[in-house]
Amino acid sequence: MDLSKLNFFLLFLILITCGCSKDKLTNLSTLQAVLDEETVVIDNVIACAASADKAHTVNVFFYPREGATNFRYFETESINVDKNNFESYTEKTPEILDVFNGKIKRFFVNPIQEKWVIVSFVEDGKMHICNPIYLKHISKPTEKINTLTIDNSTSTMPIFSWQDGMYTDSAIYFQVVTDNENNFLSGTYTYDKMFRYYKLDNVVLNITTKQPPTLNKSLTYGFTLMAVSQDNWVNLLTETSFSP
Repeated sequence: MDLSKLNFFLLFLILITCGCSKDKLTNLSTLQAVLDEETVVIDNVIACAASADKAHTVNVFFYPREGATNFRYFETESINVDKNNFESYTEKTPEILDVFNGKIKRFFVNPIQEKWVIVSFVEDGKMHICNPIYLKHISKPTEKINTLTIDNSTSTMPIFSWQDGMYTDSAIYFQVVTDNENNFLSGTYTYDKMFRYYKLDNVVLNITTKQPPTLNKSLTYGFTLMAVSQDNWVNLLTETSFSP
């Protein structure tokens, strides 16, 4: 075979191989490609995101139900995409850290720009994914102020109430009560700006898996509040200690 023809043939094979490999890699990196290989449950992971302490960093919180495994994180390049088009999401592998001694977990990310993100895990052989989360750490950084009022006049069943901060578009409020070692006692969601420990009259979602203890007046406890918008961004984050 003519040497020039042989070189051309080899170059053609290399280009074809590289092209196919690149296409395959790109396809496998999308959330849609992952979902195509799984039995999927949509909108079944509780998750939200908030500004972290370091500038331009974000905590993406999620509740890992007991038995859940294979926690994964996917993000878009920017906010200017269809949030429901899973082809727009690619998988990243940020650090996973415990919150409330592991009852909640968080991905710690450092996004250069605002974007949509999705969290998934495997439970009972199915892949569960959350609603898309809008990272607003640049245009709408999470307020970390205390607007909380605690009414201890009802024995060991304090009433927590609060006000919105500068952002008034919060759709739901997440409350966590912890002991003095930051162990999770209860986690509840309300539409109201009020929660009474441990009454469920106005609770619309509850991640407390067992009856929490009666509070002890001689001990100190923690209370965390997250005011969450419709697109799962935390507008307001309050953390405080209290004694009943």
